[in-house]
Amino acid sequence: MASEKAGVAGIAGRYATALFELAEAGKDLDLVEADLVRLRALLAANADFQRFVTSPVLSREDQITGMAAIGQAVGLSALVQRFLGVVAANRRLFILSAVITVFLAKRARHRGEITAEVMAAHPLSEAQQAALTAAMATAAGRHVRIALTIDPTLLGGLVVKVGPRMVDSSLRTKLQRLKIAMKGTG
Repeated sequence: MASEKAGVAGIAGRYATALFELAEAGKDLDLVEADLVRLRALLAANADFQRFVTSPVLSREDQITGMAAIGQAVGLSALVQRFLGVVAANRRLFILSAVITVFLAKRARHRGEITAEVMAAHPLSEAQQAALTAAMATAAGRHVRIALTIDPTLLGGLVVKVGPRMVDSSLRTKLQRLKIAMKGTG
């Protein structure tokens, strides 16, 4: 199972690197990044699109035709549409989400940014996000971009992950620690 994930990550990395180099050569990094962000949002919001991308049942031609139609409907750039056509022709649409993630990480590194994965129990206000971004930028010494996800099971607080480091200040974790401590004294 772990080797399968490593294989997918390696393939996604190669595709993302190729797209990054093409976009950089054509001076289209911002345009490609915007297209991939829209595509990622579409993947997250549309279960039918997720099934289409991950389905092994669809033929190569169906995937190529479908991705061309989606690319035109969403208004993706010519480079991203050609890229998606190559990915579909190579029967690799199932790694599209990983390719987008790797590309966006490469783009952030290219700009000198780091990305912090933040999990919260409820959506943060603009002021809270700005304060969190400023505090993290001060701690990291460079610009920080926040990737916010909502997990109501946290109850409150935040889980922040920057690279290999993680800080868990969620109420769920604090309650679990308290439960363990109380079992130890009883």
